[in-house]
Amino acid sequence: MSLVQLTLVAPSQLEEALVEGLLAHPELATGFTVARAEGHGTRADTLSVQEQVRGRADRCEVQVVLEADQARALVDGLKAALPTREIMYWIVPVTEIGRLA
Repeated sequence: MSLVQLTLVAPSQLEEALVEGLLAHPELATGFTVARAEGHGTRADTLSVQEQVRGRADRCEVQVVLEADQARALVDGLKAALPTREIMYWIVPVTEIGRLA
């Protein structure tokens, strides 16, 4: 068993589409967390006027813990459903997971 955490970061206006993409694969994404985030980068051409003034962009961040092969399959499915450079992802190993009670 090789658990990983898949993190996806997308513009806030793509949050619903991203969540729908995850819900379309219940066999892979059995549960996930969505959080609001703010991003800062060099691509000002994609920012709204308000975001340009603030110097950061509204984002959503999704985290999913699952098996490594399932993470890759989920990314492949999301790439097919949402082919955009606006959604960034990374996969990192999970060394421990549990509950406090």
